[in-house]
Amino acid sequence: MRIFVTGASGWIGSAVLPELIGAGHQVLGLARSDSAAAAVAARGAEVLRGDLDDLAALRTGADGCDAVIHLAFIHDFSQFESSVRADARAIEAFGAALAGSGKPLVIASGTPATPGRAATERDDPSGAGPAAGRAANARAALALTTRGVRASVVRLPRTVHGEGDHGFIARLVGIARERAVSGYVGDGSSRWPAVHVLDAARLFRLAVERAEGGAVLHATGDEGVPVREIAETIGRHLDLPTASRPAEEFGFLGGLLGVDQPASSTITRSLLGWEPTQPGLLEDLDKGHYFH
Repeated sequence: MRIFVTGASGWIGSAVLPELIGAGHQVLGLARSDSAAAAVAARGAEVLRGDLDDLAALRTGADGCDAVIHLAFIHDFSQFESSVRADARAIEAFGAALAGSGKPLVIASGTPATPGRAATERDDPSGAGPAAGRAANARAALALTTRGVRASVVRLPRTVHGEGDHGFIARLVGIARERAVSGYVGDGSSRWPAVHVLDAARLFRLAVERAEGGAVLHATGDEGVPVREIAETIGRHLDLPTASRPAEEFGFLGGLLGVDQPASSTITRSLLGWEPTQPGLLEDLDKGHYFH
């Protein structure tokens, strides 16, 4: 297939591109800057210049390809609502371009939090807060199945880890260095789901190749690692003590770290035969690249 990928130069997109190309697909990657275009081309993909606000470019990319994988999202928590609106407009543009074609559209979203038990692919995120907007966008994408689009959603856990990750785990390492203590919130029993970026990339490929319209998939390798164990591993590598710390010390992360949010991928593994093969989060931390 010829596959249009947004977020092609991002953290997950940088793993998805070689995964798709290695499986024999052609890739057209969206790039909003010269550096992004160079990164996309270096991975063997064709480049389409544009961004999420360039709806004409999004429709052009979708029209000229056999499938779309939508990974791009503006991860700026100071303007999260506007990011959600931009994401919604992009999904609408893809729906208009793909309507009646039967072509696959795979979008990225997040696993829901169902404290006390592992969230499954059948759980429908609801409620208020920043995550509600992304969940609504995921439902809008799935609704495109009624318009002849083979739409599916890959829900990603809180951490997609691997060498080069600058996300939540890297931020925790930075906070530990700044405060000379590797902290966790509360008693540290809250569980944090995770997946290696290469395992996530493989699931996106399987989804675009084989997922049925309306499928909700979970890219979770670690169902839930207790945050205290994450803090202890970071502390061991930095030779720092581990202790419970006030949520405020972690900034916006504090509210997340105190929430129990494990997520299962049992249904996904059964549907697509996906099995994570890369290191889990704690094993990946022990490789040392987060501490260089």
